[in-house]
Amino acid sequence: MDKTVGIKDARVRTAIGSITGSLSLGILLMDMNPEILSPLLGLVSIIMLATAYTGLCPVYSIVGFRTNKE
Repeated sequence: MDKTVGIKDARVRTAIGSITGSLSLGILLMDMNPEILSPLLGLVSIIMLATAYTGLCPVYSIVGFRTNKE
């Protein structure tokens, strides 16, 4: 399967994944109504980090879009 995520896109995804993961943990640890928001941010974080690591984005594949120049 061809990679659809380029270097810059992967860096942005890594930054977003790190930020949302930190927010998720912060909300969970500060006990600020974590029932919905913390798991949602955690899921977004995992998805962003996984797509950055693998270089594959299922949405990009479906739409036919790619940020990888290769």
